[in-house]
Amino acid sequence: RLSSARCTAPGRARRARQKKRWRYLLRHARSIGARCSWLVARRSGRARAMAAPGFPPGFGAPVSGTGKIAYPKHFCRKTVDYSACTVRMLKERTLCPEREASPYTLDASPDAAVEMLPPNGTLSNAAASACTRFVHSALNKDRSSVNAGCWMPDGRRLITASYNGMFTLWSGFSFNFEATQQAHDEPLFSLCWSRGGEWLLSGDGAGTVKYWQTTLNNVKEVSPHAGAVRAISFCPTDTYFATGSDDGTVKVLDFERGTTVRLMPGAGLEAGKSHRWDVKHVEWHPDKAMLASASKDGSSKLWDPRAPREAATLHQHKGPVTQVRWHPAGRYLLSGSKDQLIKLFDVRAMREAAAFKGHKREVSALSWHPVHAELFASGCHGGAVHFWSTTRPEEPLSSCHGHGHASNAHDSAVWGVEWHPLGHLLASFSQDMHTKFWSRARPGEPRTAPRDEEEATEVGAPFGGGGRGRGDGDVGKGGGKGFAGGKGFAAGRGGGFGGRGGGAAAGGAGGGLNAAALAALAAMRPEGQ
Repeated sequence: RLSSARCTAPGRARRARQKKRWRYLLRHARSIGARCSWLVARRSGRARAMAAPGFPPGFGAPVSGTGKIAYPKHFCRKTVDYSACTVRMLKERTLCPEREASPYTLDASPDAAVEMLPPNGTLSNAAASACTRFVHSALNKDRSSVNAGCWMPDGRRLITASYNGMFTLWSGFSFNFEATQQAHDEPLFSLCWSRGGEWLLSGDGAGTVKYWQTTLNNVKEVSPHAGAVRAISFCPTDTYFATGSDDGTVKVLDFERGTTVRLMPGAGLEAGKSHRWDVKHVEWHPDKAMLASASKDGSSKLWDPRAPREAATLHQHKGPVTQVRWHPAGRYLLSGSKDQLIKLFDVRAMREAAAFKGHKREVSALSWHPVHAELFASGCHGGAVHFWSTTRPEEPLSSCHGHGHASNAHDSAVWGVEWHPLGHLLASFSQDMHTKFWSRARPGEPRTAPRDEEEATEVGAPFGGGGRGRGDGDVGKGGGKGFAGGKGFAAGRGGGFGGRGGGAAAGGAGGGLNAAALAALAAMRPEGQ
C-alpha cells in the first residue's frame, strides 16, 4: 500500500518539482563563495532579497536595479602558451627544412595567428619579436615600487623584487599571483641568476647580498658593501660574481666562500674607490675576463679583474650613466644615460658605433633580446618602453602603450625590462608598483596602439597592419596616413603604400598581395591613376 502511494501522480509531480528547483539552484549558484556573499548582502540590508523560484526556504537572491536576479560575473584570464608554436616550428624544421631559410611571412588576418612561430623560427625578421601587445598588469597587495625582476631559468615564473624587501612570484603563462616571501629587511635593488641557473643572488639597500636556491631557500648572506647594492653579475664560469654599489666601488667576490677577492681601484681616485660617485650598474662580459661599470659621475669603465687599474674609461655621455649591457656576442657595449641617449660602443675599435635617440626622459633600463642579437628594449623615467634595432638607430622600431589610451607603458619610472628566455614575452617593472607583461602583436594588429579614434580606423582593414608614418613592418615607412606593409603585410621590411587615397607601389622586400588586396587597392585608387 505504501509503495503504491508513492507511485501516485501527485507524488511523482512533487518529486519532479523538487528536482527542477535544485537543478535551478545548482545551475545559477555557481560557487559557495558567491552564495555566501548573497546571504551577507541580504542580512546586512545592502541588497533587496526576493524569494526566487526553486530556492530553499530562507534563501534569497539579490536583485539589480532592473528587477532581475544579479548572479556573479565570470571572466577569462589571458594566457600566453608557447607550446603550440614551438611544436609547429619543430615540425616544420623536420619536415620542411627549406622554409627555415626563407623569409618569414604571414597574412594580415587573425586566422593566421595559429601559424605564428616562436622567435627561434623567425630569425630572418627580428622586428616580429618586438613585444608591443599589452597582456596583463600585475599588482601585489603589499603595494610598493618594483625595483628589479628576473625570469626563472625555465621561464615558468617571474620573480620581482620590491622596495619593501619582498619577493613576488607571477605565473609565466596566465600571469596570476603565485606566492610572496619577505626576502630582505631593506629595499631590494638587484637580482641575478647564475649562468647555470642554479643560484639566485639578491642585493638590498644595506649592502647585503643573499644566496637563494631555485626553491627560494636562503642559504647564505654576505655584506660586501657599505651602500646599496645596485647590480650583481656572474662571471662565465659562475666561480665569481661582481657587485656595484652606491659607495662608489666595484668588487669581485668568490661565490663559494663569499669573500671579497678584488676591489677594482680607479686611477687618480682615493683608496677604496672605483668611481668618483655612485656605481649604478655593472655587468660581466659574456665569455671574457672583463667587466663594465656605469657610474653617476658620467663615465663607463672597462675592467680586467687581474689588472691593477681599469682597462679603459669611456666618456660618451653628458650625464650620469645608468645602465651598461654587453652585446650577446661580446663585441659591443650598450649604455644608457640621463642625457636621454642610448649609445652603442665598439669595444674592438674603441669608438662609438651608433646613437639611439627617442626617449624624452633619462634612460633607466636596457635589455638585449635572447634570440635576435640586433634587437633590444629600453625604458625611461617617463614610463616609456621602446624597441630598437642596431641596424636602424634613427628611431624606435615600435613602442609599448598602456591599457586603453595611455601613451606610455607605465605611469612612472621604468626600473627594469626583462625578456622571457624564449623571447616571446617582455616584463617591465616600474615605480608605479605595477609589473606589466607584453607579448608579440598578432597578425592584423598594429605594432603601435592608436592614439585617437581616427587613427584607430585607419589602422584596421583591409590589410590589418600599418599605422601613421611607420608601418606594421617595422622597417618600412608609409607616406602620410597611408597603409604601410611588409612581408605579407604582417611582419616585414617592405616599403609602404603611401597616401590616404591608396595608390603607390610596394617597395623593398614587401609584397604578398592576394587578389582581394589588389581589388581593394583598385577600389581605393583615384581616377586617372
